[in-house]
Amino acid sequence: MISSASRSPMRSAVERLSRSFDECRSASTPHFAYCPTTMQSDHVNQGEVAGVDRSRLERMRRREDATFRQRTAASERLGRRARLVMPSGVPMAWMAGLYRHDPMFVVAGEGCHFVDADGHTYLDMNQADLSASCGFSPQPVVDAIVAQAKRGLQFLLPVEAAIDVAELLAARYGLSHWQFTLSASTANVEALRLARLATARTKVLMFAGHYHGHWDEALVDGTERETHAELLGLTPSAAAETVIAPFNDLETVARLLANHDVAAVLTEPALTNVGVVQPDPDFHQGLRELCTRQGTLLIIDETHTQMAAWGGLTRAWSLQPDLLTLGKSVGGGVPLGAYGMTPQLAEFMDRHRDDDAGEAGLATGGTTYANPLSLVAARAALGEVMTVDAYSHTQRLGGKLADGIDAAAKRHRLSWRAHRLGGRSGYCLEAELPRTAEDAARSLDVELIDTRRVYLANRGIWEAIASAGPAVSFAHDDGDVATYLETLDQFLGELTAGP
Repeated sequence: MISSASRSPMRSAVERLSRSFDECRSASTPHFAYCPTTMQSDHVNQGEVAGVDRSRLERMRRREDATFRQRTAASERLGRRARLVMPSGVPMAWMAGLYRHDPMFVVAGEGCHFVDADGHTYLDMNQADLSASCGFSPQPVVDAIVAQAKRGLQFLLPVEAAIDVAELLAARYGLSHWQFTLSASTANVEALRLARLATARTKVLMFAGHYHGHWDEALVDGTERETHAELLGLTPSAAAETVIAPFNDLETVARLLANHDVAAVLTEPALTNVGVVQPDPDFHQGLRELCTRQGTLLIIDETHTQMAAWGGLTRAWSLQPDLLTLGKSVGGGVPLGAYGMTPQLAEFMDRHRDDDAGEAGLATGGTTYANPLSLVAARAALGEVMTVDAYSHTQRLGGKLADGIDAAAKRHRLSWRAHRLGGRSGYCLEAELPRTAEDAARSLDVELIDTRRVYLANRGIWEAIASAGPAVSFAHDDGDVATYLETLDQFLGELTAGP
């Protein structure tokens, strides 16, 4: 057991955070050689936060950055070696854009803790952006992987575990038929392709503040009137095929769907890429009715929100999607994406499958999709880790976490609110919770978030994703929540101390 020392990508809110700093690599972080294309200034809180002394915050930031560099010398050495063979010194360039400092290298993890290359243990309060919500090495998943590895890793033929996982997902989410990929990104890609074929339309409607993966149409931002690509290297047509509406704005959705060129609306039940934005009470019912009326399919992305309740918010809120997409924790930490569909769409997909008969079919699949290793891991995670009782545990701890954040803010005379979504919480820096991404962006105070993150890291707590806020996993316990809240209280106490 790893002991404690002191105890999606998101993308639009996370990768853009660093741009608001005056320098991508400041003098206090001399090894920062990568300048990420990150959060646009019009998406970030650039103003003052009541109760926060900016000069004190800056002094704390510089001090904590210096301490962090001293604590992570081994990671720094590995980073220098890595830059000789990998762009930005990381196996996935996106990793380098998440922080002002070089990323840490990890050597081991168990439960909700991991150890870095310098031997420091961290309590992870983001669980690898919820992809490790089952814990870093959940025993049922580990046992299933070991057993399958001895039987064979890949066949390009179905295994019984695929049926088991599809049955488990159907029972949870109420959609009868399922397909498998390797990530939520590719699950969304295939779900949209199916929607385009079924509707004979091309466009997709998403909500401002969304994140649905790293595929071209999903990396588009903007307004009802104008859309633009968020990152470089995308096809210019991506923005033309994506329309954007404000979350909770059914009037705008109705106007956009009336053009009868939108194949699908793709949304999370609650936005999770800008903190948490909850839907209005009538939003999802109205959205379902609009989609049905205009012949548009509704795709619900539960990649993050599946952790809020057993069966996700689709079951908890009685949502009725035509398609539902999943990724991250559904594989218990092993890469897996999945999408479910109604019987009607399943029959349509069956009639339009790609085969060797000479007639083109729906573009789906990948050689390593639905591989045995991912499927047995998902079967173990769904059946033995992500249980009804386990969700009750995380919901209780999530409430305790949010209550503690609210209490800490009040104790230090800050008019902040805690987000609440199952085991997940976070920080709204205003007295009213957000209804739209624009509202939520006012709480994305770059320097405050980053200073808190490094302060916590220096005391053995890791918050990886700046826009996400803390969350509890199936591996956390009451002591972990208490540790986080105690350290948060220390941070806020120093931040709001008198002159």
